[in-house]
Amino acid sequence: MEQLDFPADFVWGTATASYQVEGAGHEDGRGESIWDTFARIPGKVYAGENGEVACDQYHRYPEDIALMAKLGFKSYRFSIAWPRILPGGTGPVNPQGVAYYRALCAELHKYGISACATLYHWDLPQVLQDTGGWTERFIVDAFEEFVRVCFAELGDCVDQWITINEPLCVTYLGYYFGVHAPGIQSLDLALKAVHHVNLAHGVAVKAYRKTGLKAPIGITWNLSTPRPATNREADQQAARIARSIEAEMFAFPVLGKGYPEIPFTLPLQTGDLATIAQPIDFIGINYYCENAVGYDETAPFKYSTQPCWQDSSDMGWPIVPGGLERQLKWIHQVSKGLPLYVTENGYAGKDPIEADGRVHDRDRIGYLKQHLAACAKVIKEGVNLKGYYAWSFLDNFEWAYGYSKRFGIVHVDYATLKRTPKDSAYFFRDVIAGYGE
Repeated sequence: MEQLDFPADFVWGTATASYQVEGAGHEDGRGESIWDTFARIPGKVYAGENGEVACDQYHRYPEDIALMAKLGFKSYRFSIAWPRILPGGTGPVNPQGVAYYRALCAELHKYGISACATLYHWDLPQVLQDTGGWTERFIVDAFEEFVRVCFAELGDCVDQWITINEPLCVTYLGYYFGVHAPGIQSLDLALKAVHHVNLAHGVAVKAYRKTGLKAPIGITWNLSTPRPATNREADQQAARIARSIEAEMFAFPVLGKGYPEIPFTLPLQTGDLATIAQPIDFIGINYYCENAVGYDETAPFKYSTQPCWQDSSDMGWPIVPGGLERQLKWIHQVSKGLPLYVTENGYAGKDPIEADGRVHDRDRIGYLKQHLAACAKVIKEGVNLKGYYAWSFLDNFEWAYGYSKRFGIVHVDYATLKRTPKDSAYFFRDVIAGYGE
C-alpha cells in the first residue's frame, strides 16, 4: 500500500467542541446556551439527551491532554463556550471561565501541543437568542464584545484562532431546517442569519488585527460542493446552484468576491462586504462526505440529493474520499492559495468494546486512510494544505443525535466516563510518527 507521506512541518491535530465534551453545565458561573434550551424540547434531541455532563472534559482535561501527547498529536482544536466567558451574553466577564481555558492551554503547552481555539462553535448564550440571536444585527456587536474579551484574556496562550465553525450549520440547520438550536424554520430568518454570521466573522478579524497579537486567525467552513448526478445540463446546473447556496454564500464574501447571484434579499448595509472581506491567514475545511445532486422541479431550489452507491457511515453519509480531493482543489483555487487545514474529518461507527477490552474500529481506519491519502495527493499537486485535525478526539454529544453516534478515536463509556483508545487512535499514532501505511 502507498505510504502516507506528509511534509515534516505538517500539523497533526485532533478536535472537539465545548458543548459536546466539556459538561459542567451549571458550574463555575456558566450561563445557559441555546443548546441547553433546545435539548429540553421534547423530540429535538435523541432520547432527550443533553450536554450537561457530556465527556466531563471540564474536569478531566489533564487526562485527555496526556493521552493526546501519548498518541503524538501536536495541536488540539477546542472551542470557547461563550456562556462560560460572558454568562449574560454581554457584560461582566466570568473569571472562572477564563481560568478554565487558560489552564487548558497551559496543560497543552506543557506537552508541546498547540492550542487552536474556535471562538464560536454553536453555543450561543440563550439570553441573546431571546432577542433574536443571529437574525438580528445587534448580535454582531455582542460577538465583537465576546471576542475582544477572549483576545484580551487568552491572547497570550492561544496559538491559532478560528472565528466561527460551520456557518452553514449555524444558519441553515438552526434557522431554516430547524434541526439544530434554536430550532427555527424560516428561510427569511435564515438568510438574515447568514449575513450576520458572515459579518460577525469580519468584525472579529478586524478587532483581532487591532490587538497586535501575531497568532494566525481564520474561519472553518463545511462547504457543500456536490457533484452532478449525470452529465445532463440540468443536473450540472443543479450542482452549480447547490454550490452557490451551500458554499459560495459563505466563502465568496469572506474571500472578497461578494455574494453569489441568488434570488434572495440579504440585510446588507454600506460597508458590510468590506468588513466581511478582512484578510484571513488560513481556511479550515470540515469534510465528511460528498453527495450527488440532480435537477428536481419540486424542490425549493430546484435540486435535490440523489442516491449514492458508496458505503456509508453510521450517520448514513456516503464515503467519498474523492470529494475531499475535489473540494480542497476548489477552495485552493478560489482562495488563491491561502493556507488550508482540514479542521474536521471523521467517521461515525458503532464501536463496541470487544471481549479483549479494545475497540477494533477497522471501518474508521479504512475511512481515515482513504481521506489522508487524498490529502497527501493534493499536497503533491500543489494545494497549500498545512494540517489535519481528526474529528473527534472523544466520542461525544453529537447534537441532535445525542450520544447515539460515535465519532471518537477514543471511546467514552458514558456511564463511567472511562476513556479507551480505539485502534484508530493507534493508527494515528503511527501516521504521525511517519509509519502510516
